[in-house]
Amino acid sequence: MKIVVYCSSMEGLEEKYQLLARDLGTWIGQQGHTLLYGGSNAGLMHITAAAVHAAGGHVVGVIPEMFRHRIDPLCDEVVYTANLGDRKQYMIEHGDVFIILPGGIGTLDEWMSTLAVMTIGNDDPRPIIVANLDGLYDATIQQFAHMTGTPFARGKNLARTIPVTTSQQLLTTLTQSVQ
Repeated sequence: MKIVVYCSSMEGLEEKYQLLARDLGTWIGQQGHTLLYGGSNAGLMHITAAAVHAAGGHVVGVIPEMFRHRIDPLCDEVVYTANLGDRKQYMIEHGDVFIILPGGIGTLDEWMSTLAVMTIGNDDPRPIIVANLDGLYDATIQQFAHMTGTPFARGKNLARTIPVTTSQQLLTTLTQSVQ
């Protein structure tokens, strides 16, 4: 199974965020799954990839040509794309499940783009599991709940977003999602 992980490439994040990425990567590797991620050699991206690699999983980095110099050497396979939009498209097309770890605008963009594509394909069953540590994504999740009651959003597709608040909840939800 190909598990897409969207997350920060920021260095020096608090240990709790690093531990979350490490726990997820270890689980992916131990289960024999493939990590599909942004390919960067920094931050939560690298920590996740390192844990997958150490646990014997397959690591696929998907990175725009302009960031070629930032490719993580731990990648077993590298997919170069023309730009960030192509990277998102590749990951959405090839992922079986999507994990949102803490991140910034790029992570939010990837989450929203994935959800938008799933909304177009109304029967798309793939889950999006959001690690909402410290309430980082509370406002976004609340916005989804609000939109569900409006004529502007297809509520059943917004429900594809499954928020969790701990590493254990993330791994339990992921385990249930891949069965």
